[in-house]
Amino acid sequence: MKAFITGGAGFIGSTLADRLLADGWSVDVADDLSSGTLANLADARSVGDRRFSFHRIDIRNAAITELIESRKPDVVFHLAAQADVRVSVAKPQFDAEVNVIGALNVFQGALAAKVKKVVFASSGGTIYGSPTQIPTPETHPQRPESPYGVAKKAGGDYLHYYHQIHGLNYAATAFANVYGPRQDPHGEAGVVAIFTGLFLERRRPTIFGTGDQTRDFVYVDDVVDALTRAAERGEGIINIGTGDETSVNDLYASMSRATGYTDTPNYAAARAGELDRSALAIDRAGTELGWKPFTSLDEGVSRTIEWFRERRG
Repeated sequence: MKAFITGGAGFIGSTLADRLLADGWSVDVADDLSSGTLANLADARSVGDRRFSFHRIDIRNAAITELIESRKPDVVFHLAAQADVRVSVAKPQFDAEVNVIGALNVFQGALAAKVKKVVFASSGGTIYGSPTQIPTPETHPQRPESPYGVAKKAGGDYLHYYHQIHGLNYAATAFANVYGPRQDPHGEAGVVAIFTGLFLERRRPTIFGTGDQTRDFVYVDDVVDALTRAAERGEGIINIGTGDETSVNDLYASMSRATGYTDTPNYAAARAGELDRSALAIDRAGTELGWKPFTSLDEGVSRTIEWFRERRG
C-alpha cells in the first residue's frame, strides 16, 4: 500500500509516517515546513528513497494536485492545515486559503489519482460549536464559531460532495485535543506541550480562566492508530478522542506529578470565545474502526515529558 500524507512533517503526520512505514507501506510526505520540521522525519528518512519520499510544497499551490496524481497513492491522509483558531479569527482569508482552497487542491489530486480513500483530519473541538451534548456525538449539529471550524466543516462537506457525485471514498476523523511527542511547545495550540516546556524550564505556566474548563485529551499514538484503521474501514465523520472530560486544573496536577514541579499556576482572564466544556463521544469509532484509545492521560503525559526531557540534554 502507498500513502500520501499532507502535513507529514508535523507531530501527528510524522508519527503517522513512522507507523505506516513500520507496517510496510510506502509513504510520500508533502509539507511546506511552516510548522513541521525535517527533524520529525528523521526516522522516516532513514528508511531510504525506495519507500519514503519528501516533497516540500504548500497545499495552496495547485501543483499539489498534479503531484498527488503523479505519485498514485492508494490512500491520501490530509493533515496539512492552518491550525490556530486565533489566527483564523485574525486572518480568515488566509485560513480559508490554506484550509479550504488547499484542501480542494488535495481532494482534486486524490480524485485524479483514483485513490481508494481520503482520510481527512477534521476538528471535533470546533466543528460542533458550543455543544449542547457532552460527550458530543457525530449527529450533533455542526455550528462552528470560528473561521477554522467553518473551514474544517467545509472540508467534510466537500468530501461528502466528492463521494456522492464522484464516488470518492473518505473518512473525516474529527480529533479531540491531540498531544504527545514532537508537538511544538512554543505554539499557540497544544497546552500539554506548552506546559511541558515551561515545567522543564522551571517557569510557572499561566492558566486562562478558572482552570475548570474541560477538554478531551487524546494521545498521538492512539490517534495514529485510528488513522491507519480509517484507511481500511469507516466512512463519513468519525470522532477520535477519549470520551472523557479533563479540566485544565487536573491536567496541570497530572503534569506537576510527572515533572516534580510544585508551584501553583498563574491565573489570567479567560480568553474570549473559549468553550467551557468539550469531550467527544467515540462509540462510532468503535463500531466503524474497531478502535478505542489505549493510553491513559498520566501515561501519555509521562511519555511526552520524557521525550521533551531527553531532547533538552
